[in-house]
Amino acid sequence: MNRRQLLKLGALPLATACGQLFALPRVPAKLLVVFLRGGYDATSLLVPVGSPFYYEARPNIAIPRPSADAGAALPLDADWGLHPSQRDTLLPLFAQGQAAFVPFCGTDDLTRSHFETQDGIELGQPLGGRRDFRSGFLNRLVGVLDGPRPIAFTDALPIVFRGDRDVPNMAMRSLGKSGVDRRQGEIIDAMYRRTALASQVTEGLGLREEVLQAMAPEMEAASRGAITTKGFELEAQRIATLLRDRFDIGFVDVGGWDTHVGQGGATGPLASRLDELGRGLAVIAREMGPRWSDTVVVVLSEFGRTFRENGNRGTDHGHGSVYWVLGGSVRGGRVAGDQVALTQANLFQNRDYPVQNEYRAVFAALLARMYGLDATRLDRVFPGVQAKDLGLV
Repeated sequence: MNRRQLLKLGALPLATACGQLFALPRVPAKLLVVFLRGGYDATSLLVPVGSPFYYEARPNIAIPRPSADAGAALPLDADWGLHPSQRDTLLPLFAQGQAAFVPFCGTDDLTRSHFETQDGIELGQPLGGRRDFRSGFLNRLVGVLDGPRPIAFTDALPIVFRGDRDVPNMAMRSLGKSGVDRRQGEIIDAMYRRTALASQVTEGLGLREEVLQAMAPEMEAASRGAITTKGFELEAQRIATLLRDRFDIGFVDVGGWDTHVGQGGATGPLASRLDELGRGLAVIAREMGPRWSDTVVVVLSEFGRTFRENGNRGTDHGHGSVYWVLGGSVRGGRVAGDQVALTQANLFQNRDYPVQNEYRAVFAALLARMYGLDATRLDRVFPGVQAKDLGLV
């Protein structure tokens, strides 16, 4: 019997903070949290194909509506499509009911600061109070469970695993290259060198290089030494093997998502990163083998990005994002959670996705279902939370 069958059988009388009843799992669940540092452009991954305003707001970088074209969005339902880079990776998992997306998800933090928001999410503590940087929410989760083996696939112990419980970490950063290849600029410059557009192309490439150099320190700092997407793809098998055979709760961060300049649409730097990330996740799903049915992978970022493209054909720091939930026991094949129509009137501060699904509330219900947490233990992981059950597992 797998976890999906077990969850369908009903629940033992165990109340949680969200007022529902969950059964204690018979098989220890596996959890992997994948943190995309830099604020990934969720609107390019989960494409709001049913929103005319999306195509008005992004005249240069929007993903085309679903069609037979290879660069078009992959249809999920009437309102949403998936980035075409995920045709062979996330889309099959979605079709098998093993992947769900939660748009309008995130934190109520309004700083739009990479560091403030990353810290806040990893701590998992209520906003407005004094932060305890010695207590991350995954460490607290380990503390309330019965002997799970945690690991951070990171160079240094991340905030999310700081706390009373000892957690090992393993450096994964060493592989991959930057998503921005400046040799492409040299090729483009050579192509137009003897044409009427030569001066405009040279000027445009020069401006792009200037902006990239100006933004580079921030974009690199936002990643906090996280592994690249290429590195994640290449290391995914090792992550899966360790999680399958030796550990139960894992965390890995993946950098390179601060796309202020030239992020591209169906192709380009962001598309390449999404492709590499999707391939890595598909490897994990495959390599977990039978344990995939007991595994949940949550992919998140500190915030989303502006709904409108900027003057550099990129996007800036936003607010609401899209979380991914993958796994053999996930009730997937759907876009979950509270949603709003994507019109100009519904943008947060006239620029961003609003947050309709607060991340602590979503995480709390997910963990309660996975581990059979009662209200007292759930409150120790996410103090003061009102869990929001989206039925993800």
